[in-house]
Amino acid sequence: MAQAPRNGPYICGIDAALDVVSGKWKGLVLWELHTHGVRRFAELRRALPGVSEKMLTQHLRQMEADGLVDRTVYAQVPPKVEYSLTASGAALNEALLPLGEWGRDRIHRLGLDVVTTPGTSASAAS
Repeated sequence: MAQAPRNGPYICGIDAALDVVSGKWKGLVLWELHTHGVRRFAELRRALPGVSEKMLTQHLRQMEADGLVDRTVYAQVPPKVEYSLTASGAALNEALLPLGEWGRDRIHRLGLDVVTTPGTSASAAS
């Protein structure tokens, strides 16, 4: 199902930013690519427990269309595709750092559980 392009009109900058990062998985994809640099699809899927293949594909396509993620396809057998952050994606990730700090403070303040994913530790997530 095609979505309408995200190009406003917007009420404010937060409205425009949230339009691009809306969805549970986009922020986590940004974090994963920031932490590990280049990732293949299967690596992203393993790092994000609970995401379906369909949802990850949809979010990656939207993020590529929004200029946040680069998708590099290598002409080989079997096919190899890698994802990385663009300069715009890296800038958005930097802008989200205070939100991540707020979330970590909330986790500690309320004693909430943190899920460890392959390649990370509980201390990295908190």
